[in-house]
Amino acid sequence: MPLEFVFWHWLAFAAFLLIVELLAPGMFFLWMAQAALVTGILLYVFPAMDWEIQLFIFSVFSVLGIALARRFFKRHPTLSEQPLLNRRTAHYMGRVFTLEQPIVNGQGKIKVDDSSWKVRGEDCPAGTRVKVVGADSVVLIVEIIVS
Repeated sequence: MPLEFVFWHWLAFAAFLLIVELLAPGMFFLWMAQAALVTGILLYVFPAMDWEIQLFIFSVFSVLGIALARRFFKRHPTLSEQPLLNRRTAHYMGRVFTLEQPIVNGQGKIKVDDSSWKVRGEDCPAGTRVKVVGADSVVLIVEIIVS
């Protein structure tokens, strides 16, 4: 018995792919769902289409949709009101803080709001005012502020 798809199989597959897109966002499965929808519509219009042609159409539209979407979003990136939202250390660049613990052997700590951050810089006593000039992963790089 040969493998046989009916148009509603493709529509159900499209719905499944949309659900997967909701659970794992990334706008990848969205384009595959669109390809399944197009394949289902074409199969409805041309019901005698072989399953090999159906898979070929699905594959072509999937790859084409994903490639065009990637190209579009690369040229038109989404602008954010808070571009540093997921880069916490970038929020502290240029700000001045008081050392909570002295910097000894290049390592110390500062208090930022309700949390402590490791800092790296020139050795100095606790209470010294320092300015954040960089970051290395989750360690802030500081310079002493000379009054």
